[in-house]
Amino acid sequence: MAEGKVRSIRIAAETGSTNADLLDALRSSERVPEGEWLVTDRQTAGRGRQGRDWFDGAGNFMGSTVVRPGPNDPPAHTLALLAGLALYEAVTPMCSDPSAVSLKWPNDLLLGGAKLAGILLEREGDAVVLGFGVNLAKAPDVPDRETIALSALGPAPSRDLFARDLAISLDKELERWRSYGLEPTLRRWCAAAHAVGTPLSVHEPDGTICEGAFKGLDAEGALQITLAGGTVRTIHAGDVLHAKET
Repeated sequence: MAEGKVRSIRIAAETGSTNADLLDALRSSERVPEGEWLVTDRQTAGRGRQGRDWFDGAGNFMGSTVVRPGPNDPPAHTLALLAGLALYEAVTPMCSDPSAVSLKWPNDLLLGGAKLAGILLEREGDAVVLGFGVNLAKAPDVPDRETIALSALGPAPSRDLFARDLAISLDKELERWRSYGLEPTLRRWCAAAHAVGTPLSVHEPDGTICEGAFKGLDAEGALQITLAGGTVRTIHAGDVLHAKET
């Protein structure tokens, strides 16, 4: 189990969306401190990236927290990579084969190539809400991709203990990000990602589909893929799938 300070973790029996609740609190000028968590047993209107609904599985982790980037911090958009790393560090000790756990840009967590968790970042003023959905007990049936839950490896982890570990892991990653800058975060993210050369298909926001091989990240955390002709393309936004998922 992770060690370190434990942030405030508030548990709600049911809510529409933990991200939406924290965003509403920020819009109402309520002072939501950095590091306060809202976790729910049941989420009726959860949201994922690209406007998708988020699966509400009993026993899974559904929770959000607030980060307030400062003027001397790395760019706020790189919190997506930091959040993915925090999740990776919280989950990996629970797996008998840590090498089966990997990150996919910008912040999906995979187990054996199947999606285990996702993260949604939303900004309100000077604050960023980080929402995490982790399949601890149940995996959704998604037509276009393979999914998995940690319960496939053994007894499902305790949601409340997992919440504590994730909160501590995120605190540690934030401290590193602020103390040492972006470069170590990028390096560690790439070490936790699928291998260089992995075939990827990127569905960009304008509907364009770009296919190539994973090359790494640029200095600002954008995805780089090598196209068939050898040209390197930089991707700033999009839905990334392994070639086998397309």
